[in-house]
Amino acid sequence: MSSAFPAVPPVRATAERAAELKQALTEVRTRMDAASAQAAPVLVAVSKYKPASDVLACYDAGQRDFGENYVQELVDKATQLPQDIRWHFIGTLQSNKAKALASIPNLYAVQTISSIKGASALNKALPADRSTPLNVLLQVNTSGEDAKSGVAPLTTGSPPAPLTDAAQADGTELVQLARHVLAECPRLRLQGLMTIGALAESLAAAEKPNEDFARLVATRDALEAALARAGFPAESGTWGEGGTLLLSMGMSSDFEAALAAGSDIVRVGTGIFGARPKKEEVKAH
Repeated sequence: MSSAFPAVPPVRATAERAAELKQALTEVRTRMDAASAQAAPVLVAVSKYKPASDVLACYDAGQRDFGENYVQELVDKATQLPQDIRWHFIGTLQSNKAKALASIPNLYAVQTISSIKGASALNKALPADRSTPLNVLLQVNTSGEDAKSGVAPLTTGSPPAPLTDAAQADGTELVQLARHVLAECPRLRLQGLMTIGALAESLAAAEKPNEDFARLVATRDALEAALARAGFPAESGTWGEGGTLLLSMGMSSDFEAALAAGSDIVRVGTGIFGARPKKEEVKAH
C-alpha cells in the first residue's frame, strides 16, 4: 500500500465483504460514466455508520474520497486509515466541533458551510502549518424544506432561472457568505456549492427534470456573476476549479439525474455499502 498507516492498525474486511464492496464500487462508477455530463466527476463514498474495514476495502479497490456525517466518527476513522484518503465532511457543521474537525490532517473538504460563524470558526481552528487551504462548499437549501440546512438559492421562477437583479443578489446571505470566505478566511478555499434536495424531486426524476438540481446550477451562475462584481472574477483563480464553482449534488437514489444535470461531485452511501444500521443500533454497540 502506497501510504503509511497511522499508529492504530486497521482492521481488514473478510474476503467476501471486500469483493462485494469492490463490485458495488465498479457498478456505481459504470453508472456514473454513462450518466455524467462532466469529464471526470468525483465519487464520494459515504461511509457513515460503516466500519473502518469497509472503508479500507474500498481504498484497496482504488477509492480515495470518503464522506462522513459526524465529526467524532470521522476523527476515529481517520486515525485508523491511510493518510492519503481525502475525507469530506458532509454533516451539519457546529462551531464547537470545528477544532476537532480541523485537527484531521487529511481533511479534504467541508461541504456544509452555511453561516459566516461556521466559516470563521473553521478558518480559525485550522493549523497554521497546514500545507494547503481547506476546500469548502456552501450548502444551499434548494428545496426550501425547514428540516434541511443551508442558505437560500439565488433563483426565481419555475423552471428556476438565475437571479439577475444585481442589487438583490448582492444582498443575499449566500453572496455575503461567499464574499466572507474569500476576503476573511485565508485558510479556506471556496470550491463550490452543495445541496441535498427534496426526496420527492428525486423520485420524480424519471418523469421530469429535478428542479432542485436546476436551482443549484442557476444559483452557481448567479453567484459567479456576483463574485465578479465584488472583485473576484473567475480569472482571479481565487475560487472554484477551472474557472467555475463545483457542484455537489446527487446521492444513491438520484446521482444519475444529478450528473445529467451537471453535478461534479456525487455522494453515494447505501449504493456502495448497503443499508445502514439506525443510529440507535450503532450506539447500542
